[in-house]
Amino acid sequence: MTDTAQRHWRGGLYFEDMEIGKLYEHRYTRTVTQMDNMLFSNMTLNPQPLHIDRHFCETETEFGQPLMNSLFTLGLMIGIQVSDMTVGTTIANLGMADVRFPNPLFEGDTVRCQTTVVSKRESKSRPNAGIVEFHHQCFKQDGKLVAECHRNVFIIKRPK
Repeated sequence: MTDTAQRHWRGGLYFEDMEIGKLYEHRYTRTVTQMDNMLFSNMTLNPQPLHIDRHFCETETEFGQPLMNSLFTLGLMIGIQVSDMTVGTTIANLGMADVRFPNPLFEGDTVRCQTTVVSKRESKSRPNAGIVEFHHQCFKQDGKLVAECHRNVFIIKRPK
């Protein structure tokens, strides 16, 4: 891919411009908050005290403070890449695999993310699209990896 790739008018890359092995360092960073944790956990009906009960965490866990909800972290990691790579060009997420959270993420931590294009292939059923596999990684301010996953995405081809 060249720096002059034709992008979708919303900014996303087309299937043809996804270069296998290319690493994208995403421009957005985000400090996660107690409000993020409380809202996400409550919106998803997750009453786990590891996320919403500071006293429990301080007195009964090894961390001494609430952990960020891992599904919030996963969604944030994937969301951060959208504006750089796939806004307007994604048809659908097809699946995620190898999801890991190797280090804890706490309120007040700031994350940055990166994505590598692992593989791609043309769709067998839709000539205007292809399937791209991404490897997403999320790091906190000290450089520790806090989340990663492989994700298959249905991406449109450049219009003719």
